[in-house]
Amino acid sequence: MSLWVDKYRPTSLAKLDYHKDQAAHLKKLVEGGDFPHLLVYGPSGAGKKTRIMCTLRELYGSGVEKLRIEHSNFTTPSNKKLEISTISSNYHIEVNPSDVGHNDRVVIQELIKNVAQVNQLDTTQQKNFKVVVLTEVDRLTKDAQHALRRTMEKYMSTCRLILCCNSTSKVIPAIRSRCLGLRVPAPSIEEISQILINVCKKEGLTLPQEMAVKIAEKSGRNLRRAILMCEACRVQQYPFNIDREISEPDWEVFLRETATMIAQQQSPKRLLEVRGRLYELLTHCIPPDVIMKGLLKELLSVCDGQLKAEVVQSAAYYEHRLQLGQKHIYHLEAFVAKFMAIYKRFLEEGIADIF
Repeated sequence: MSLWVDKYRPTSLAKLDYHKDQAAHLKKLVEGGDFPHLLVYGPSGAGKKTRIMCTLRELYGSGVEKLRIEHSNFTTPSNKKLEISTISSNYHIEVNPSDVGHNDRVVIQELIKNVAQVNQLDTTQQKNFKVVVLTEVDRLTKDAQHALRRTMEKYMSTCRLILCCNSTSKVIPAIRSRCLGLRVPAPSIEEISQILINVCKKEGLTLPQEMAVKIAEKSGRNLRRAILMCEACRVQQYPFNIDREISEPDWEVFLRETATMIAQQQSPKRLLEVRGRLYELLTHCIPPDVIMKGLLKELLSVCDGQLKAEVVQSAAYYEHRLQLGQKHIYHLEAFVAKFMAIYKRFLEEGIADIF
């Protein structure tokens, strides 16, 4: 009973549906023997992780699909105990070091050291290195990134890194220069709609072309999201009705309502209500930067031309503080308070001009 998004995920480079030139380049890299460190980047739902797993399969064969979840324990210099979950096979290990917040440096150094110290036994059958896949590298602290830079050079002989992130803007140049950059662009609307039709065909369903395009446009060119939305539509109603509205995730509707509340009234009482709604989103595991982007997008629609620049500037300031800090709610609420102050001042000046 797996979701379509997992059930129909391609398992080899030859089975990928789009960016086939890139798949051919990856195949050549694997066959070339001297495999470099990779930095795979692109928007969410573009197929980064799928391409990484297909490359690993090409390197080591079907053994990489025998996965196990392990809990690793680390101790910081201040004797604080850290626990992090890793997904690993005999040939690779996948971890998201940013899960432990500001102590990610310790995790990176210890984990790569542990992996790199164990050599492959039979190097005639396999590559003589293991692979460490680090996800969300752009969320790592600068300390961790500098530690990663040193560790990459030290253990190059027994260990290769595949780094995965949405944007390279937050990755330090020293790491970018040590890796082969691989950009995975978002698939086009046509490519997504074709994949949706193919997935439905495999399930024995008929998806009209117009409906597939509608879902692809609504997903914002995020393939993972498009397939999940298509499956949700199948559960709600089959046969598919072209006139039916594609339902949005509840959190997006909730975020839009929150933005409307902020624009309607600017007062301490309203700020308290908004705080409760922000907590609600955070406790449902919506990432704080996604909340910030969603709020900004909705709030800009009620702003005047000259106001937009000021609002975007303050959003950028608080988004940067969000990355540095630990308590996300402070920075989200500070942005809301700042917007309220700017917007209230703008309304009062407008009223003053009328009279």
